Amino acid sequence: MVAATAVPRPGDAARPMTSAEKRVIFASSLGTVFEWYDFYLYGSLAAIIGAQFFSAYPPATRDIFALLAFAAGFIVRPFGALVFGRVGDLVGRKYTFLVTILIMGLSTFIVGILPNAETIGIAAPIILIVLRLAQGLALGGEYGGAATYVAEHAPNGRRGFYTSWIQTTATLGLFLSLLVILATRSFTGEEAFKAWGWRIPFLVSVLLLGISVWIRLQLSESPAFKKMKEEGTTSKAPLTEAFGQWKNARIALIALFGLVAGQGVVWYTGQFYALFFLQSILKVDGYTANLLIAWSLLLGTGFFVFFGWLSDKIGRKPIILAGCAIAAASFFPLFHGLTSVANPALERAIDQVKVTVVADPKECGNLFNPVGTRVFSAPCDLARDFLSKSSVKYATEAGPAGQPTVVKVNDTAVPFPAGSPAADFNKAATAALQAAGYPKANDAGIVKMSNPFDIFRPQVASVIGLLFVLVLFVTMVYGPIAAMLVELFPTRIRYTSMSLPYHIGNGWFGGLLPATAFAMVAQTGDIYYGLWYPIVIAVATVIIGLFLVPETKDRDIYADADADAPAPRR
Repeated sequence: MVAATAVPRPGDAARPMTSAEKRVIFASSLGTVFEWYDFYLYGSLAAIIGAQFFSAYPPATRDIFALLAFAAGFIVRPFGALVFGRVGDLVGRKYTFLVTILIMGLSTFIVGILPNAETIGIAAPIILIVLRLAQGLALGGEYGGAATYVAEHAPNGRRGFYTSWIQTTATLGLFLSLLVILATRSFTGEEAFKAWGWRIPFLVSVLLLGISVWIRLQLSESPAFKKMKEEGTTSKAPLTEAFGQWKNARIALIALFGLVAGQGVVWYTGQFYALFFLQSILKVDGYTANLLIAWSLLLGTGFFVFFGWLSDKIGRKPIILAGCAIAAASFFPLFHGLTSVANPALERAIDQVKVTVVADPKECGNLFNPVGTRVFSAPCDLARDFLSKSSVKYATEAGPAGQPTVVKVNDTAVPFPAGSPAADFNKAATAALQAAGYPKANDAGIVKMSNPFDIFRPQVASVIGLLFVLVLFVTMVYGPIAAMLVELFPTRIRYTSMSLPYHIGNGWFGGLLPATAFAMVAQTGDIYYGLWYPIVIAVATVIIGLFLVPETKDRDIYADADADAPAPRR
């Protein structure tokens, strides 16, 4: 066994960055920003893409298929982690995340030139879904490679700070995608953007791809992996060693449930569910909602680096778990605050208007519909589905057997007899709700921005302030997570081991959060009920993390590069 001191390492103590280390961080971070930019473009433009590639179906079905195609990218991320993690531990970090960025960039560019369904028929949505799957697989391999590569160049005592720059990339990628979309919309006009302008942000990605590939080609392999490669001590079967041996699989499970699951739901609640809540529940127009989120991200992004730096001083574990705990305790008051400020008329209506669905219990089914594919036919289900999508707080009351469904809005009864058109009921219910105090979709009291710099009005500033607090929680849990995951696993299987729990936690627990949370809202008639999903998972993460997750900030990740088959230290 070679002595630990034989491993060429960036340094044994905290010190200023060298120019080479700055180049490593810049190249890794920039490429990852572009990958996230590519990934989020689709999510931001899902409605338009649905109209372009699923035009053979009714509007509601188009949106469902578009969202399912978006979700597919999240679902396959763990499989990308397995595929590219294995390659990264066998071949090397540099070449693996060079391949991932090529796959992501080319897939995004092809979406921009892909003919729509009216031109090539069913081939269009099939190719689109294949491209989305390729993006998800590539992203599953990108993050682990970038985080591992940067961490293995970082000196001891500075890994939290170094890897925190990687942690800014998801937010910066989302921010960049929003900016490009807003700029293109302003340049082309809304009608032209829907017709052809939406392709421009996808086509622009080829320029970003070229820059990223050129920069990454200038990099060399990480010192720890290069040393292992030269001495022939790399893992011959990374997947088997990482997940087939209990000593390593146990650490992966602890990392998932004691760190990443909570981090994932806090992150997706603070950014993506907040955006969904503004648009779908508070009825804020899409332009304004995207600007509000963009400003909160701009104000909060620097805290990723701050909390990464702080984790080098006080530890990763206390910051991540504190972020989960504080977020879980704050989500209800913060989202109540968003309603109060962004749509005060809705808040008053929820407090003052009593809405009850009275129906035969046998006619009321389960509305849980996280992927949006179910079609409801019973009047009770149609009525409740309509009310939830209208952001109405309602209760369900059992009526006599065989009695037609009736929705009571205070003292006004709106019947929904079996066989009657849903459109007639929706129209009558809307009139009753608005008469009782529920706002219209374009109510003057709903927060609205006319330009990106319209941020000094008290209502706009207040909403941005609340969103900033949510982003601050994101930075607490996400800033130190890369360093901690890197430090949990030995060099031989680090890429594979850290990538899988990360992408299950973020791709599944986090990525499916908006749809699952809204399904919970629809089932209960409470616009805040969906928050229980991230709260329960965050609290569970805090409990598991407190008892099972070790602190890792003082570990020497270079020492295990000299061992033939090291076990993770606890």
